[in-house]
Amino acid sequence: MARKFAELEKKMSPESRARSDAKAQKMLTEMALDELRAARKITQEHLAKILNVKQSSISKMEHRTDMYLSTLADFIRAMGGTLEIRAVFADGVVKIEGFGEIEEKAEERELAHA
Repeated sequence: MARKFAELEKKMSPESRARSDAKAQKMLTEMALDELRAARKITQEHLAKILNVKQSSISKMEHRTDMYLSTLADFIRAMGGTLEIRAVFADGVVKIEGFGEIEEKAEERELAHA
């Protein structure tokens, strides 16, 4: 018989609950492109229509290990987001600037397709 998570959680130690919460938070903040699209309840077909490409192109993009930043920025923008590039070091995180040209070029392409 299935049990509710709340019942199981009550039996967990505070340390176990903290580990579980941290793991859940990490899962929500780190996703592959296909998981991100699905979490935002966007189909490949809908995204393809927005980007003016075939659905199969969306599938290929989601499974690439390497792509142009402009392509990734277009993909994220089509889902309603903005791409940011960060460098993570032991002593802190730095947002990398200078990719504004990618944003501007993508907006120009978007306007040309409208």
